[in-house]
Amino acid sequence: MPRYAITIAYDGTDFCGWQKQEPLLPVEGEDRPGDQMSPRPRESKLAAAQPLEVREGEDRARVALRTVQHVVEQAVIGVVREPVVLMGASRTDAGVHARGQVGAFTCGGEGDVAGWPTSRGTDRLLRAINGRLPEDVLVTACTEAAHDFDPIRGATSKAYSYTLHVSPPPPRGEGLRPLWDRRYVHHVWEPLDAPAMDAAARAVVGEHDFAAFAAAGHGRLSTVRTVYACTVTRLADEGGAQRLRIDITGSGFLWNMVRIIAGTLVDVGRGRIGADAIAGIISSRDRRLAGPTLPPTGLCLEWIKYGS
Repeated sequence: MPRYAITIAYDGTDFCGWQKQEPLLPVEGEDRPGDQMSPRPRESKLAAAQPLEVREGEDRARVALRTVQHVVEQAVIGVVREPVVLMGASRTDAGVHARGQVGAFTCGGEGDVAGWPTSRGTDRLLRAINGRLPEDVLVTACTEAAHDFDPIRGATSKAYSYTLHVSPPPPRGEGLRPLWDRRYVHHVWEPLDAPAMDAAARAVVGEHDFAAFAAAGHGRLSTVRTVYACTVTRLADEGGAQRLRIDITGSGFLWNMVRIIAGTLVDVGRGRIGADAIAGIISSRDRRLAGPTLPPTGLCLEWIKYGS
């Protein structure tokens, strides 16, 4: 049975995150499905949810929320004409974007009634899957993978970016908020000290206990992670506004870790946290000393690497 690895890009705005979610239908007084999973709850998320059959032992049906895993998995099932399980390398939150998410699935091969034999080629498989996907998600690459390929455990490094649109109001700036790419940047009204932010970012590099940069309930046995690089770069200005991009590469990341690091660096840029305070925040393991968790809007999973 062949196994295929796919690279997936998506605009996360209208998804309830990567991972499949099938909550119970709400009753009066309960939160609607998706309310706790999206930065901006929308009726369309619930309207787009697919109702499921009532399961044994439950008194009401569940719904399949619109997640990237569910949407891509259903597209694959439509192509190979058999049930498959799509594994994903990174469980991005609602509103988070990706250029290089990695997924994998196994299906029937030569001689099977359904499936996708390797003789048909991965180019055809890629085109067939994309033909069944909505406009906000795209498979950009498809390759044959080893039978034991695990996109989660096999990953050796990941890279995220966080993009900031900095436009102070008059008289210090033109005060223009982002328009055309507002889904992909986080707007900051105050001017930011980019060199100070970049200096602070260097202190994040290395193997550390990142408990101070993890959301409560992260569910990991260890909060020790290794960051290989962290930089703050000034991009070309956009419409009179400054664009800053935080790039971070590591062995793996805790829940909301990148967004909290980004929020801490923004506080450095504002002058609320000293550029030399990062090491102390890390050693404290105290989430209260780090900056805020920035919204998912500016966050993008850039790539995931495997092997040495």
